Order: sequence, then C-alpha cells, then structure tokens
Amino acid sequence: MLPLFSSTPFEEHVPADLETLSKQSNRLLSSATHHREKIARTHGARALELSKELAQTQQDIAQAMTAAEAYQMFMEYGADAARRMALTLDVLRERGNIDRAHEEAGTPPVLDYAYEVVVDGRKLQSPVNYQLLKILPPQGVQVLDTKRPFMIIDPRAGHGAGIGGFKPDSQVGVALRAGHPVYFVVFRQHPEPGQTLVEVMRAEAEFLREIARRHPDAPKAVVVGNCQGGWATLILSAANPDLTGPLVINGAPVATWSGQVGENPMRYNGGLLGGVVPALLMSDLGGGEFDGAHLVSNFEMLNPSRNFFGKYYDLFSDVDNKRKSFLEFEKWWGGFHFTNEAEIRWIVEQLFVGNKLARGEAELEPGHKLDLRAIRSPIIVFASRGDNITPPQQALNWIVDTFVDELEIRVRGQRIIYMVHDKVGHLGIFVSSSIARKEHTEVASTLKTIEALTPGLYEMKIDEMEGDEGNEHFYVSFHERRMKDILTTVENDRDQEKDFAAVARFSELGAQAYDTTVRPLLKSMVTPQTAKALREAHPSRVSRKLFSDANPLLPAMTPFVEWAKSQTPSVTPGNPFLELERVMANSIIQGMDLMRDLRDATYENTFLAIYGTPLMHWLGRPEEMENERKEGRNLRRSASVQKILANMERGDLAAGVIRMLVLMADSRGSVRRDRLERSAQILNHTEPFQSMGPERRGELIQEQSIIAEFEPKRAVETLPLLLKTPQDRAKALELVNFIVGARAEMAPHSLELIQRMEQLLGVADNKTTEEPSNEIKNSVGQRRRRTRTR
Repeated sequence: MLPLFSSTPFEEHVPADLETLSKQSNRLLSSATHHREKIARTHGARALELSKELAQTQQDIAQAMTAAEAYQMFMEYGADAARRMALTLDVLRERGNIDRAHEEAGTPPVLDYAYEVVVDGRKLQSPVNYQLLKILPPQGVQVLDTKRPFMIIDPRAGHGAGIGGFKPDSQVGVALRAGHPVYFVVFRQHPEPGQTLVEVMRAEAEFLREIARRHPDAPKAVVVGNCQGGWATLILSAANPDLTGPLVINGAPVATWSGQVGENPMRYNGGLLGGVVPALLMSDLGGGEFDGAHLVSNFEMLNPSRNFFGKYYDLFSDVDNKRKSFLEFEKWWGGFHFTNEAEIRWIVEQLFVGNKLARGEAELEPGHKLDLRAIRSPIIVFASRGDNITPPQQALNWIVDTFVDELEIRVRGQRIIYMVHDKVGHLGIFVSSSIARKEHTEVASTLKTIEALTPGLYEMKIDEMEGDEGNEHFYVSFHERRMKDILTTVENDRDQEKDFAAVARFSELGAQAYDTTVRPLLKSMVTPQTAKALREAHPSRVSRKLFSDANPLLPAMTPFVEWAKSQTPSVTPGNPFLELERVMANSIIQGMDLMRDLRDATYENTFLAIYGTPLMHWLGRPEEMENERKEGRNLRRSASVQKILANMERGDLAAGVIRMLVLMADSRGSVRRDRLERSAQILNHTEPFQSMGPERRGELIQEQSIIAEFEPKRAVETLPLLLKTPQDRAKALELVNFIVGARAEMAPHSLELIQRMEQLLGVADNKTTEEPSNEIKNSVGQRRRRTRTR
C-alpha cells in the first residue's frame, strides 16, 4: 500500500507536479480544439449540403409542377409512405416474434451453415456453457482432413454466437472454400453455476485436443478470435502454448488504456461510471448473472443515430428489399446472453479497467500470471482505424507492452504480423462481405506459409487488386517493422495512460467498499423473481416485445398490413417528396450525431479534468506499467542466445540453407508472399527439411535468425563450415535461388549478398541457375497434384 504521507521532500514533488499539470492543460486544450474543429468541419459541411438539398427540393416542388401535379405527387408519395410504414411495422413485429422463438429455443448460434455438436462443455469435468461445433460443408465444397483445421471463437460480449459465419462470405465460408475443416466455439445463453473464465479456458483447450484427435495428420489448428474472443484466444495460447497453431486476432481490445485524445470515448466509461462497481451491482440485481443487454446498450450509445433511427429509416426507405438482411442481423443483435458475476468481474478488473493482460499482471488463478511472451504460435492481428469499439491502439499496443523490442520477438522465435484497415467499422471486421473476400481470404492463404517466415515483427500489406468483384487477385507482402512503427501507425499518447492507472485504483477501492457495505444487503433482498422482472424490464427487451405478438394491441394492425402487402410500389423515383423525406431523415441523423459529438467532447474533458491531476497520478502509481521489467535486459547475454552463438560454426545442409534464407530476408526488409510460398514448399516437401517435423524446423529457423541478428558478418563467413561438400553447396544455392526468385527483381544489396555467398562457397556464377532441378520440380509438383486429387 502507498504511505499516507510521502517521505520525499516537498520541494522534489513540485517540478513533477507542475509538469503533470502542464500536460493536463495541454491535453484539455488539445481535446477541446480537436472536438471543436471536428464538429465545425464535419457538421458544417453536412449542414451546408443538407441546406442545398432542401432548397433544391423546394425549388423542384415550386417550379417543376403545377399545384395539381404537386398534389397528385404528394398523394402518390403519401400512399407509398403508408405502405412502407405498414410493412416496416410488420417487419418489427416479425423481429419481435423471432426474438421470442429464438430465446425459447435456447438462443442457438445464428450460423448460416449446418453443424454438429462435437463437445458439450456441460459434460466436462468442470461444466461450462460452451460447445464445440463442427461446421458441415455445403454441397459442392470439399474439405480435406489433412489440411490445417480452423477453430473460430466468437465474442461473448452480450450477443450470442455465430457472427463469424452467419452468411456465405464470412470467416467460415473463406476457410471452407479453401478446403479446411472448420470448428466453431459457441455458448449457451446462461452460464453454468459457478462457471469462471479459467474453466472456460480449460474447455477451449479440450476443444483443441479433440480437434487434434480428429485430424492426427493435420498441422495444429488455427485459432481465430473475434473481438473479446481475441483476448480469450491469447489467454488460451499463453496458458497452453503447445496446443495452438497460428492465431488470428480480429478487432480484439487487449491494451485497453490506449487510445487517442479526441477519439475513442468508450475507454472513459470505467473512470466516469465507477469502474467495476456498476458491473457488480448489475450482477447482484440479476441474481448473480450479468445481463448482456447492458453491454449491447453501451455499444448502441456509441452511435445512437444509427442504432435508434438510421437502421430503421434504412429499412423503411427500402422495406421491399431489406427485410431479410435486417431480420438476419437483428436476430443476432437481440440475442442477449449472460455471464456470471465472477466472469464479468474478471473481465472488467483485469482487462478493461485494470489493463493487466497487456501489462503481464493478469491472473486467471491466484499466483499464476498470464505471460503473452509464452505464446509460441505465429500471431496475425487485424485492426481498423474505423473501429470505434476497439481502436488500433488497443488492438496493437499490447505488442509494445509485452516485448522489450522487435529483437526480443525475433530471439523468442515469434512471428507477429499486424494489418490495419483504413475505415471498416468494428462489426465490419467480422461480417463485411468485402472484408471476407479480401482480408480474411488473404489471411487464410497466408496461414499456409506463415511458419516459413523469419521470426520478427511485420506489417501485412494487401495491394494492387486485379479482376472483377468476386474474382479479385491481390498482391500480399510482409514488411519488417519496429516497435516505433506500431506507435506511429496511429496517434498514441502513452503518457495519458497514467490517468487510467488512477481509474484502476479507484475501481479497486470502490469494489472493496461495495463488497463490504452494499453487497450483503442487496443480495439478501434480490430473489429469482425480482431478477427476472428486472431483466424483462430492460429497455432493449421492452422495445422489441412491444412490436411482437406478445402485445395484444398489434392484431389491430392486421388489416393495415394486409392492405400494404396487396399494394405494389407506385411512387416514381423522381418524386420530390421522396427526396424531401430523405433530406429530413438525414437532418435528424445529423442532429443526433451532433448531440453525440458534443456528449463525447464533454465526456472526454470531464475525464481529463478529473484524472489528469497530480493527486490522481499519485493514487494510480501502484497500477502503472512496471517498465523496469522491460529495461536493462541484454538479450545477447542470455544463456540461450550464448549457446546458439557458440555453435555458430556447427551445422549441416539444413542449417546452411535456413541461414542463407534468413540473411537474404534481412537484406530485403520485406518478403512477398510468392517467395514465402516457395519457401514453405521447400521446407515442407523437400529433404532434408520434410522429415524434420514442424517443431524442429521452427527451432532451426529461430536459431539461425538469432545468429543472423547478432553476428551477421560471421554468419556469412562461416557458411563453408556448415556446407562442407561441393554437393551440399550446390544444392543449398539451388534451393535458395529457387526461393528468392529472379535476380532481376533483387535490390542491389540483396544481389551483392547472394553473390558474396556464392564466392565463399566456391560456386561460380555459371554453375548456379534460377531454374530449379528436376528433384525440386518433382517434390513441389507431386505435392500440388496430391492436393488437387484429394
């Protein structure tokens, strides 16, 4: 605990406190300026555009028609608007009925695919409400049991499961079309009594073991984690590093204190709403379960114009064509799920308020800290600048917080690849068809070869599209990056995170006070009946039930709806009253957006004014990132690195080829995927690599990467000691030339390096060729033929 009074002389505190106050003032000014300019820029332009459209519409009505024509067009528009209103109300009634039926059925996943239950978590030694499903491929899609399986973990954030596969162009569809077996992790609406996140993690580990048993000849499963399923995937792999294959982390909030001043208002909720206390209060009022409807309401408040008006107007404006897509999405959006008090408390305290997972302080069990550095599987992180729920800083900064620098990533033999989209929103990362066809497809293709990539930190680029929609071809490349590149990819103010350390400390104190005062009394008053009544009274549920057959007044609408269904759209597209409707709808949306932006500005400035003071920073000092554990670690002096360097002159053909490839990759600073694919073909299907197995190949790549990193000059000079015979030297250069490709495409320093290696190995230029031998052609060609005929 902090001492009540510091022993440090008062004079020593003054400069630091003045600096803190100066930074606070600058942030407040920056925040106010940012919001003012943003509101003036965006809403000024929108208001001007709306005024022009309104004036044009009024002019069309006044000049283009006689009074009789205007009256006729108005009546035509009015009849069509009444028809669309009746059909819209009928869609909302159908949504309410679907919600009721969905809940009565136990809220099954909203998958667009048939499936079978492989493992029911309720039957495990520690029962949980999770299940492992096997996705059954649709007709015409062939899945190969020897291909790497996919296990997709959907977010448990208030909604149900299935968003990763609720339409053909989805994560599930991409993996199935590539021939991979696909498994999906889902969960029932209510948790098992006493269920905790450690038991959930153990259940997911058992799911992976079952997948491995079903596919003994396939590589370890890819684990895809969406949103909160992303940090769950990292926890799963950190606790079970031997079970997982490559990890794909989509829009996952891990470094939850991170963000940008002027953006990302959701991260201020903990400080302004009382930390973990509201979650504890709602859990106690719910009889020990936290209602996911609260989380959904928080998401909706991020963009109220869209969630409370815009999506309904979109339905109303084109109800004849949007009925199906609206109902499909709303079925998932309204399928509220629950978590136990212990689960939501861990999530809030350890992750969203405490930020302990990124800091290496999170514990699923007392005394057992989760260290993300323990993960040995390659990791692909997908973030977006358009994501207002998980901004890129929260998706990426955990990498900076976990490792000393990019060198540590390489020394540990880890491969971390990140990709930042420019504009797609949070849900679009998981459900957008265009994202599925491009980003998810290219990620799935990359996973076939990712383990042939030299350890390190990379940014994945997808460029130069060719072909029509649905038949696109993309060029994928991987560029070496440093930690500072992550911090400059999007604006970061890491120093502001001290404010959130104070929030974490306040949350801890508030939870202690709540546990000892309010909780005992509240628990004695709450009954199952009152908990159920409070759940049913939640506005999100009430608003849906009002438009369902549970409302006895709705049958009165039946004649109105039947009339609307008998009508056909009759309004002409150029009807000015239709345009007037659109302008008025956009003005309502803009007004709601303006109120949201003003709210966010007030929200942020209030937070900065409260938590940016020296007193708050003093309070939060115990919760700050312990940078000492990351400083002063000399990786070269570590025993493992010294052992590898001591054996630099020992090795064989395999070690020599790997070292040459690592050196070539280092000289380029980036690698195209076609080269990576050729490298994977050689490592997986050509001796002496094929018989090694993936674990030994991974160790060899790690060892040679360390040698190339710390002793690049000697790494080249000692190549003749590894490749002792003329036959080995010729074969090594043949393999390397096949992988690196045409020399005409090489950068000058890469060309110089390979010529230097040829000179050292005593192989003349005219004895090396870019054309592979028949042995290489046959090994690669046979593999391709086996793949096509399976």
